[in-house]
Amino acid sequence: MDRNTIVGLVLIFVILIGFSYLTRPNEEQLKRIQEQRDSIARVEAERMALAAQQEKKDFELSQETDSLKPLSPTVFVQDSLKEEIITLENNKIRLQLSTQGGRIVNVDLKEYFTHDSLPLILWKADKSTFGLNFYAQNKQINTEEFLFVPNTTETVLNATESEKTLSLKLFSGENKYIEFIYKLAPDSYMADFSIRTHNMNDVIASNSSFLTLFWGVDMPQLEKSKDFENRYTGVYYDFLSDDVENMSTTSNEKETLSTKIKWVAFKQQFFSSILIAQDAFTDVALSSDISNEPGYLKKVYAEIPLAYSGNNNETYNMQFFFGPNSYPILKEYGADIELPKLVNLGWKWVAWFNRYVVIPLFNFLENHVTGNYGLIILLLTLIIKLVLFPLTYKSYLSQAKMRVLKPQIDEINKKYPKEKALERQKATMALYKRAGVNPMGGCLPMLLQMPILIALFWFFPGAIELRQKSFLWATDLASYDSIATLPFSIPFYGDHVSLFCLLMTAVNIIYMVMNNKNQPQNEQMKGMQTMMYIMPIMFLFIFNSYSSGLSYYYFVATLITILQTWLIRRYVNDEKLLKQIELAKTKPVKKSKFQERLEQMQKMQEQKRR
Repeated sequence: MDRNTIVGLVLIFVILIGFSYLTRPNEEQLKRIQEQRDSIARVEAERMALAAQQEKKDFELSQETDSLKPLSPTVFVQDSLKEEIITLENNKIRLQLSTQGGRIVNVDLKEYFTHDSLPLILWKADKSTFGLNFYAQNKQINTEEFLFVPNTTETVLNATESEKTLSLKLFSGENKYIEFIYKLAPDSYMADFSIRTHNMNDVIASNSSFLTLFWGVDMPQLEKSKDFENRYTGVYYDFLSDDVENMSTTSNEKETLSTKIKWVAFKQQFFSSILIAQDAFTDVALSSDISNEPGYLKKVYAEIPLAYSGNNNETYNMQFFFGPNSYPILKEYGADIELPKLVNLGWKWVAWFNRYVVIPLFNFLENHVTGNYGLIILLLTLIIKLVLFPLTYKSYLSQAKMRVLKPQIDEINKKYPKEKALERQKATMALYKRAGVNPMGGCLPMLLQMPILIALFWFFPGAIELRQKSFLWATDLASYDSIATLPFSIPFYGDHVSLFCLLMTAVNIIYMVMNNKNQPQNEQMKGMQTMMYIMPIMFLFIFNSYSSGLSYYYFVATLITILQTWLIRRYVNDEKLLKQIELAKTKPVKKSKFQERLEQMQKMQEQKRR
């Protein structure tokens, strides 16, 4: 990487930082924004207070009305009922449901295991909550407190497959009940879920305009690194007419969504529980809190109002998805409702490369190279490096041209001292123009490769295909590889040693040494080269806890780059290159329209000065 390349990258970085600094609001603007927020908050608080007062009045009125009705000892019939655990399962998932609350108490993904080879349970009975809240007979009802009556049916689809349906009814009297219906098809990660109210209009408070569906889970740690898994764990939701968003994964947060959403997901690094509306959910209240309990990541909770009209029969149809965050699988189950966007493929300007290039190519290799994911990553790297080889060659050639021109650049620098910087720059650019050399030629090919490098940085840590797949000493390519555990933890590094990370750092330093030999040497470049050696050391700390598949990819990619550089260096002869440059100088330089306009502007400016 030559000086101009480094300067170009530094300038781009400085421009971005400068732009963000210059465009940030000043103190007066911040004060005005804060005043607007405070004003909105006051209005919202007043609105909520008025709504609460009205709700209280309506409730008191309903109490007076309901007091005229005869009250039963209990709202729901519970005589002779006992808790039962009922299982619905197919070849992919096992759902355990309790008649206490009529809710799912365990979700087991049968094809997967935790990092320590235990069954992979997304929900646990004592770490989850699910049910309805509403008012009935002057009481706030929580369906989790009551026992439901179960009824299981099975529909035969063919000789080997059947669809299982579980009906759980909470009776309030003869032919009056709330019904939860769960239906599980064979070979599916999706379960249908419906809520029905039957003849409950004289039980549920007459002023009720909605029933509140609540759902909360303490999300268990499933992977080896709790801190790394936490980065990808949180609450995600899909705006009906917009895009997929998520709550903070690094801090506690509460949010009420006034816009309609299609689904809400409790997502972990490789697995998700998703509740999908038939039409849409509105005014959903969400919360996400980081858990301090060992073995758990976050406490997540959702409250979903379901519009209630007081009719004899009302039905709310939904679906649950319990499964892996696999891009092909999510695309199969919900391409039309943006489920694949649960897989974090990076920023929008790089996600397209993962979506349309890396994932299809990886899946193709996975289908044709079975079992060895280290070999799949190697082949993926080779294909990408071969496609990028023209850019690598162009970058090296530009650096070689700059190197052979260095003696002539030194003569210009001697001719024009630092005090005549403008004349020195004009003479240098004129030399570049005559020689047909683009000083940014080494930088632009590298910038074009950056989106690809960044895209793969996002792809590997979220690729469930690599989860618990071993290669050489790495037991899990989706997590870090550890060859030694330290008796202490080093800040920003951790308490283990990743060998693939060490190898990646070593080959990066070797590549820096080789590349610096290809650069024109001067005092300024020596200082920049020293700074460039710091980058691999920084990567050593950053990647130590990252996916070993990612470190392995960068290690192999850098090795291939070193080999390509060595081959190009043998092919490109500096003497022949200099002769080509000297020959190019003798040919007339065709000026572009932009250059002509620029020269005209410079001439006009000089005339004005005179």
